[in-house]
Parts: sequence; C-alpha cells; structure tokens
Amino acid sequence: MSTGQYLFRIVGLFICIGIIGCDSNRVYENNIEIAEGIWNKDSTLIFQIDIQDTIVEHNLSINIRNQGGYAYSNLFLFVKAISPLGSMIKDTVEITLAEKNGKWKGEGIGNIFHLRQLYRQAIRFPYAGLYTFEVQHAMREDNLEEIVDIGFRLEKINE
Repeated sequence: MSTGQYLFRIVGLFICIGIIGCDSNRVYENNIEIAEGIWNKDSTLIFQIDIQDTIVEHNLSINIRNQGGYAYSNLFLFVKAISPLGSMIKDTVEITLAEKNGKWKGEGIGNIFHLRQLYRQAIRFPYAGLYTFEVQHAMREDNLEEIVDIGFRLEKINE
C-alpha cells in the first residue's frame, strides 16, 4: 500500500469516527423513500421504534426531503402514534417547507431539499417496548408529487 493510500484511509477513518461521535444522542433514525416521488394519500408509512429507556427525555423529529418543484410551501401530515399497550394518539401536523419569499427551508443539494422538523419535544415514553408511528399525507391531492422521502428521528436530550 502506498503512502497516499495509507494517508487516505487514516483520514477516512477519522472522518467516520467524527461523524459517529457527533451523533451520539441519536437513538433511532429511519427514512422511507417515496416511490418515484409520488405519495398517494392512501399510502401509510410505518416506523417502529423500540424504546427501552423510560427515564431520559427525548426529542422526536420528522425528516422531509422534497424536490424543488414541490407545488406547496407546506406539508400536512396525519401522524398516528401507538404505544406498546395499544393506546393511540392521532395528530395533524403542518410542516412549513418554504419561507414566504419561496426560499426552501433546511439544507439543499441540487434540486433536493432536506428539512428536519421537531415533532415532539422533551418527551418521556411511559412504557418500554415497540412504539409504532403511522404517517399519511393530509394534502388535498390524491397523489402528492415531489416528496422524496419521509423519516423519523429520535434523540436523547443532553442533560
């Protein structure tokens, strides 16, 4: 192995360690791709999160990736949360994707924009076990175009 290859591998290793170390509070993150960027109103995205820590407070966020041609400045979602014991909470959530001047919020690369929106802050889960989150879009169109993927992120709050 040449010196350049060795140096490249060492630098890559430090970058990976840095990325992992900076995200130590993440408990769960999963993004589900919307096939061909067309989300049908009857299509339910399901996220299952195994919670074992009922003491620590968590933040729960929704990740959205949209294309620049998305027709609206916001996105309405129906979110259903089901506890391990079967109790259920339903929410309608509005996420603002663009400023009033039309500039997309979040980060963008090319024509794809990513926004992480806080959904629930400083929550404690009352029971250990598998929590299920079901998400559907609540827009007026049957087929919502240019939504690339939707995700959930759960992270511990720093003490």
